[in-house]
Amino acid sequence: MTTKQESDTRLLMRPLNWLETRSEEVFAYVLLAPAFALLAVVAFFPLIRTFQFSLLSDQVSDPSPLGGFAGAENYLDLLTGTALLPQQFLDPTFETPILQQALFVTLLFAVLSVLFETLVGFGQALVIDQEFYGRRWVRVAIIIPYAIPIVIQAMIFFLIFNPTIGFGTEFMQWLGIFGDNPLANSSDSFVIVLVADIWKTSAFMALLILAGLQSVDRGLYDVARVSGASKWQQFKYITLPLVAPALLVAMLFRTMDAMRIYGLVDATAGCQTVPSMSCLVITALRGTRRWATASAVAFLTAVVIGVLVAVYLVALRNREAGVT
Repeated sequence: MTTKQESDTRLLMRPLNWLETRSEEVFAYVLLAPAFALLAVVAFFPLIRTFQFSLLSDQVSDPSPLGGFAGAENYLDLLTGTALLPQQFLDPTFETPILQQALFVTLLFAVLSVLFETLVGFGQALVIDQEFYGRRWVRVAIIIPYAIPIVIQAMIFFLIFNPTIGFGTEFMQWLGIFGDNPLANSSDSFVIVLVADIWKTSAFMALLILAGLQSVDRGLYDVARVSGASKWQQFKYITLPLVAPALLVAMLFRTMDAMRIYGLVDATAGCQTVPSMSCLVITALRGTRRWATASAVAFLTAVVIGVLVAVYLVALRNREAGVT
């Protein structure tokens, strides 16, 4: 081997030698560096561009929808309720700015949907984790709703609660819950969208929680039974603590998804009846061509989702560190 070849070989081996002297944590970050770079291009660049657009002014009549620099004017208009967007989403008695209404509906939907989907999904996971005849078919039945496209799912619930042809409206009226046209009423439509989302996405929670359940050492339950622990005690002191990391990850994914709710709302009751932050963005873009205002709403939505993600990550870190 020539001197030049030896020199080239040493240059090629230098990064590998450097990695060998690093800790496992540094080595892991080096391996993840390409993924982080791709994430920066795919996720953070659009977010930065959205923020840049939100600092511009709207030009509704001009061929270009974006004007000159406006600073924080769009954000101030949204927070004070002076933004030129479609009028009152909800009942006129809610004398609050449109942004606050949409944020309230989105957060309420996220909290309730994730809560009930977690409870239903946990129950489904506990059932299909057991050994019984026909378990395979039960798993298939649980997964089927999650496989249905959102538009078809929304159409199913739209037809069920349509006041002229649906059977759900008459039944709910008999129970004294819904009015004559639930799809035109904000509170009734909110319940319909919430139930539709729970029906579809509980299977997603069940699958992730099931993965956590199957990682639990079965020998722990044998020891608990020998020690005289009840079923509730086994669940409280074995199942729940060991499944908690998988449960938090499942709730994290579902919370992010629920905060972006749009398709189900639009195809079931419409954004004018059940507003959401994403509905506000689409309405501003399509209805009024106010791109800068829509960018401001989209960026605020991303900020709220980022805060919620940070809360989940802190909870996961504390869980792993054994902090109660």
